[in-house]
Order: sequence, then structure tokens, then C-alpha cells
Amino acid sequence: MGKTRFLKWIHLINTGWFGLCVGYVLLLALRQAGVQWWVIFSLSGFSAVLFFLGVSLYLVAIYRSAARSQIIQEEHPLTSTDYYMVFYYMIPLMGGLAGIAGAAGLEDLTQGLLGIAYGTIGATFAVWIVVDPALGFLESVLPTSRRMRQVRLELARRQKEQEERQKQLLLDQITREEQEFQHRCQIRLEPLCRQLTALIGEGPEAVPAHEGKVVDIGVEAWQIGGLAAMQQLQKMAQDYCRQSWPQQALEMGWIDVWWDGIGDWRCQPLGEKGRLAGTPKS
Repeated sequence: MGKTRFLKWIHLINTGWFGLCVGYVLLLALRQAGVQWWVIFSLSGFSAVLFFLGVSLYLVAIYRSAARSQIIQEEHPLTSTDYYMVFYYMIPLMGGLAGIAGAAGLEDLTQGLLGIAYGTIGATFAVWIVVDPALGFLESVLPTSRRMRQVRLELARRQKEQEERQKQLLLDQITREEQEFQHRCQIRLEPLCRQLTALIGEGPEAVPAHEGKVVDIGVEAWQIGGLAAMQQLQKMAQDYCRQSWPQQALEMGWIDVWWDGIGDWRCQPLGEKGRLAGTPKS
């Protein structure tokens, strides 16, 4: 059995024992106050208190276990040792043994069990709530621990800066590659743009006759750079037409229609009739 698993089982057993002792003290107090058993264990009575007590103990156990696992050995030379961790997790049972020793001369079983429960609760509270945090604080103010903490924080800061630099370098590389890709595409798309704008310049009446040529231009643009190249070609053609033929630049929706189905290109119909505005009428 590994050390971590062994300590985990010790922690669970002692936490369960601590919960039993707290529950016993609470039940005994309620009985001494005259509360009937059926009231204590009714869903609408004090059993809700026991339920929330159990949940709280479970959450405390998880929190303390997580807190103990985050202790850095170099900064806590005492509380991070295996011997101290076993002592820390075993303290409820050790408190119960102390309670047994204190109740050895008692004849009343109830009072004897109450002494065991009080020993468990008192020892657990003293070590978990008072002694352990105090020892951790004293360890943190030692010169060696402070120096190790500064070294750890400095290393963490440098590592974070290194990761940020690597992310920035990766981002710059992606941006540079994208710009180079767009530049290469633009060079190869310029002849296609001239062909497409020449067809547009013939006027809306002549456009339907060139559907096959427009589709071939879209296919060639897709082969050059996929959807991004097709979008770039469309933008280049629109920019050129805005300068040369502003009215026809507003009536270029037919490109979307004729290129629909080429690679990832999909036409988005506009208007209530589902017909793209600007599509030339046959």
C-alpha cells in the first residue's frame, strides 16, 4: 500500500471517528434536554442538524486533505514530514485513547463514553485548529522557509513569463503565416479578379451567359486557398467594382448563388422570398 493511500485511509477513519464522537455528544445533550428519540430522528426535527453536521465534517475533511497535500516540503520542514502527517491524521483516535485513560475509573458507561468523545473533540480541535496553523505560521517566518518561498515565487514568475513569451511567439508566427498566405493568394488571385471583373463590366444583361466561367473561376480560387481564397477574391472584385462600376458592385449577389456548393462555400439567401438580392434575372 502506497504512502498516499495509507494516509488517506487513516484520514478517513479518524474523520469518521471524530464525526461519531460529535454525534454522540449532540445526541446525549438532546436527550438530557428532554428531547424524545422520535423527535431527534424525525426528518423535520433535530436529524436535520445531524445531517448538516455530517456534510460539514465531510467538507472539512476534504478541505483539510487538500490543504495538507499543497504543503511544500522545503518551506515546511516539520509539518510536511511523514511522522507529523501520521500524527496529524491520527489525533482523533489519540484523543479518544486519552479519553479512555481519563475515564478508566468511572463506573457510569454514559459518562465514560462522554469522556472519550470529549477527549476526541478536544484533541482534534486543539491540533487541527490551533497547533497545526500555529506551526505552519512559525515555519513560514523562518529565514530558510522565507528564502525558499522567494525562490519558488521567482521561479514561478519566470516560468509564467516564459509561457507568455512562447504564446506570443506562437501568435506572431500564426499571424505572419496568415499574412504570407494572404499575400501569396492575392498574387495568384489577381488574374482571376481581372477575369471576374471583366465579366461584371459587360453589364447585368450579359452576366447570365457567363455562369460557367464564373463557376470555373470560383473552383480555381478554391484550389488556390480554399474558402478563404474565394472570400478574398470576392472582396477584391467588389473593391474594384466599387471604384469602376458602383451600381454593379451592389448587384454582385449572383456570385454567392453560382459559387454555392464549391468546397465549403454556402449561399445565404436574403429576403422573405429566399432569393439573394442582386441575382440577375434570366
